[in-house]
Amino acid sequence: MTSPNSTTYAAAGVDIVAGDRAVELMKAHLAKARRPEVLGDIGGFAGLFDVSALKKFNRPLLATSTDGVGTKTEIARAMSKFDTIGEDLVAMVVDDLVVCGAEPLFMTDYIAVGKVFPERIAEIVRGIAIGCQKAGTALIGGETAEHPGLLAEDEFDIAGAATGAVDHENLLGEHLVRAGDVIIAMPASGLHANGYSLVRHILKTKNLLLENYLEEFGKTLGEVLLTPTEIYSLDCLALHKGLKGALHGFAHITGGGIAANTSRVIPADLVATFDRATWSLPVEMEYLAQVGGVPQRDMERTWNCGIGMVALVDPQIADLAIRSLAARGMKAWACGVIERKTAEKESALVGNYQAR
Repeated sequence: MTSPNSTTYAAAGVDIVAGDRAVELMKAHLAKARRPEVLGDIGGFAGLFDVSALKKFNRPLLATSTDGVGTKTEIARAMSKFDTIGEDLVAMVVDDLVVCGAEPLFMTDYIAVGKVFPERIAEIVRGIAIGCQKAGTALIGGETAEHPGLLAEDEFDIAGAATGAVDHENLLGEHLVRAGDVIIAMPASGLHANGYSLVRHILKTKNLLLENYLEEFGKTLGEVLLTPTEIYSLDCLALHKGLKGALHGFAHITGGGIAANTSRVIPADLVATFDRATWSLPVEMEYLAQVGGVPQRDMERTWNCGIGMVALVDPQIADLAIRSLAARGMKAWACGVIERKTAEKESALVGNYQAR
């Protein structure tokens, strides 16, 4: 029996029973995010993954990436909608891995909350599991931490880490990129999970309500802002395998924008030139920029502006690359070219966006 004067963990704000309930609720979702190499079930102290499959590589390299989804979690909290934010987490992590040609093998997650609401945790994990299925990645473990006093009861944050593998001979990167390479764009599904501090600033200063239904979107503003991040990993890996050396690199377009992220994967003596006239700005970004008075330069350094991933390919197979992606349901297009750097030229977007 507990004394009236006892100090318990529950009194400190941590509900162990609710935590156990959350684990039980998420197990059904986790079972769908497996690969044959996964050993054991969720609940142990460590996730196990059989790496004997790496024997097929001549010189296997492990790749690792970690990320979160930033303040997009605040939109989910405000909307009380938690079933998509996990997909964002997977996308932000695994799509960094494939940039070097690595196949994402397994992932772990970390969820910090002010108070454990089991159904809410299960919804977040459901989204993570769906994302892992889309990426062909196993979710082999995670942690849910209750932080009373540090986070309000309905506040939360999520982060994740993934490990992938690539054979050294198939490693992509700046060592392969050359002048004349064509830049193939893959469309973004929305704002993805970058620039939400700017989005929230616009919402606050312009008194925009998440529940407002907007005709140009066909849904509420909040629903638009919670559109899950596109997961490109399987499409990228299929392209890498199919083009047999004519694919030289990828760039995942996240914070910093199109030009800055592409510059990270090309040699210092080259620049990436993007032709704005080859695509239109997504309607939600055009809307937010107009309502918020966001200068074009700032918008292009903060949001993806409609491109979530680019592939850098030999010009002779650019059309084949576009057709190959189309066959997988990914609408892609040639949006620019890699060129020699001059004193005046840096990676940039040129011209005007295509009229809608």
